[in-house]
Amino acid sequence: MFPPIEHREIQTVAKAVLAQLAASIHPSDTERTLAERAVSLLAAHGITETWYYNCPALVLLGTRSCESLSGRDYQPDSEPVGDFNVITVDLSPMRGGLWGDCARTIPVENGRFTSQPQAAEFKAGLEAQELLHQSMRSFVTPTTTFAELFAFSTAQIASLGFQNLDFRGNLGHSIAAERTKRCYIEVGNSQSLGSVRLFTFEPHIRQLNGTWGFKHEEIYYFGPDRQPHAL
Repeated sequence: MFPPIEHREIQTVAKAVLAQLAASIHPSDTERTLAERAVSLLAAHGITETWYYNCPALVLLGTRSCESLSGRDYQPDSEPVGDFNVITVDLSPMRGGLWGDCARTIPVENGRFTSQPQAAEFKAGLEAQELLHQSMRSFVTPTTTFAELFAFSTAQIASLGFQNLDFRGNLGHSIAAERTKRCYIEVGNSQSLGSVRLFTFEPHIRQLNGTWGFKHEEIYYFGPDRQPHAL
């Protein structure tokens, strides 16, 4: 079953806002200014609601990129980005009761966002995220359970020399009509991925003994070919 076109439109806006935000980053920015700018950019695209408590944009930078926080508890910090940093931004827009959910890691070198960082740990984190999403797409079918995906990707994370940072220990969740109705990619969840219309895959990882946290989130659905596709 295909997701409604409105759902795709919301996710497309979230991706566009993340790209705009990355391009605008300045060394003097802070979590607070970036979160406020993200909200303004979402509003400029006609999205003024969020499904994630009262936290449409969760921004963490520096050592806080390794922290995993609930939107219920999040308070943006005032530490400046500076010339060399990592920023994670997780957007949770909603329009007409439909959710978007999209996160990106933004590496900063020489005070500006770069899509091709030179720092070895930055490159390793971004490459690990790409590999995790690729391997997930190759592994899952509609009959794969949430628990099976968790076990597979957890092994992949370890094999790449990284660790899972999520405060709940999961790697993603279903997209639901209510926040409390989500089911998670976690141990013991025998529900099949194909039993939900949409699910996120969002490993939040750090290299073993590393300094920086990395996150990349997409919403996936199964097409008629029984393959997962990003929304």
